[in-house]
Amino acid sequence: MTLATDLTAPNGQPPFPAPAVRRIAQGRDWSMAEYICHPGPGDRAFEEQHATFTIAAVTSGLFRYRANTGTALLHPGAVLLGNAGTCFECGHDHSRGDHCIALHIEPDYFADVAASVAGTMRYRFRMGMLPAGAASLPWLVRLQTGIARADPCETEAAVTQLVEQVITASSGATPMPQRISASDEQRICASVRGLERDYAGAISLDQLADAAAMSKYHYLRTFRRIVGSTPYQYLLWLRLRHAALRLARSAAPVLDIAFDAGFGDFSTFITRFRRQFGMSPSHYRARFGKRRATG
Repeated sequence: MTLATDLTAPNGQPPFPAPAVRRIAQGRDWSMAEYICHPGPGDRAFEEQHATFTIAAVTSGLFRYRANTGTALLHPGAVLLGNAGTCFECGHDHSRGDHCIALHIEPDYFADVAASVAGTMRYRFRMGMLPAGAASLPWLVRLQTGIARADPCETEAAVTQLVEQVITASSGATPMPQRISASDEQRICASVRGLERDYAGAISLDQLADAAAMSKYHYLRTFRRIVGSTPYQYLLWLRLRHAALRLARSAAPVLDIAFDAGFGDFSTFITRFRRQFGMSPSHYRARFGKRRATG
């Protein structure tokens, strides 16, 4: 999937004036982009179309959003909800311009998540907006601020959790209980063994799901149900565990240990290690390395 503006006119031409678009991140089944629109009072509203399911957090500006789900006044902190394939209009009668962070989800992936959360793969948003204060906005802020250096598995899990939360909030549903088949349990066990073996490598959620012969969302929720954490959380635990063992057992430089354990950014390793063990890697080595040497 390539990222283009999700806002396309029915004739295939971008609306006028076209928003400025900056790609933030992209996965196989989703993309995230920043949109800056410039129209104001008196500018004509053009009909546009959602190419994907869209969840967009409004960070500044006011605009009217009209679709087959109704009309809503989008405001800072509100979340726009758009259904794939539907037409809509945005009008800027109350202010000039707006700024949004939008997550676009491919229909097949959205249906996979909706089947678990709302109980049907055919779920579609029945409203055009979640008002400011909805639980979904912090996830978008987290993705926006942390996406540049985030691990791909962490990003995928955060995107999925955002979609789950938005569907839950908009449908009033609670996640359906999940039954684990014997074959799925075997696949997840094999995946866990693979993570333990290759924890230092570059691993994506798509790769893990493909290796398990499962859809990405089915893999993620089954892994969470069996292991009790997301694949990224488990991978992070593995990396920190191996780094801690090596700190206590060797004199290798901390920087080398961090990179060998799979951390591509040294400052991220320091932060994660301190959060997990309550001390810096150097202090950990000084404390537990000495204990090993004298014990």
